[in-house]
Amino acid sequence: MTNLLAVAKDPAQFTTIHGISFSDTTILDTAFTHRSYLNERGHENISHNERLEFLGDAVLELLVTEFLFGRFPDEPEGILTAYRAAMVNTDSLSYAAERLEMDHYLRMSKGERMDTEKGRGHILANTFEAFVGALFLDSGIARAKAFVEKELFPYIDTILAEGLHRDAKSYFQERAQEIEKTTPHYDLIREVGPDHDKQFVMGLYLGDSLVCEGSGPSKQKAETDAARKGLAIKGWN
Repeated sequence: MTNLLAVAKDPAQFTTIHGISFSDTTILDTAFTHRSYLNERGHENISHNERLEFLGDAVLELLVTEFLFGRFPDEPEGILTAYRAAMVNTDSLSYAAERLEMDHYLRMSKGERMDTEKGRGHILANTFEAFVGALFLDSGIARAKAFVEKELFPYIDTILAEGLHRDAKSYFQERAQEIEKTTPHYDLIREVGPDHDKQFVMGLYLGDSLVCEGSGPSKQKAETDAARKGLAIKGWN
């Protein structure tokens, strides 16, 4: 993943590059403002992007659900739910945000900007959601759909090809029991970040051997991340 620039670019440049216009540039600026930036700046008249992230999350779920409903008319609810979860998880959204170089426009504190290790994917995924929320507020559902259709919908082909919609933890356990005759377990290695943006790092073990580490905003998501990585490391995909 690319490192954040020392100084964030003007979000207006992002919209120009991607042919998107905003009537209210304040909403656009908010979408690219991390909470830590406000903590550093004190009481400036600016807002962070967490409310927009909340809105964007709901908009994304609706748009992705509609897309999958039309794309796979013969699939049952359970399969569609698995596809949707894979499309809107932290890995998928942070990948889309990184490809769009959203990190170059994100305003955050110097300390947070220097921390280019744990939590970066989580921050980028949140930024993608916040931008979708801002686009929905400023221009409506059609404009938000056009953006998501271009930048996220094609990822379904990768999800299907690599089996990313599977329950990684269950599948890793099945393969471990079948091939190595042992049941995997997960242990907390460390917690990083402030309480409002905590990241958990979980270790995936086979017996006493550490297979890999996974991270996420909850222990469960960190375990899922570790299981996905473990499947790749073991060649069990």
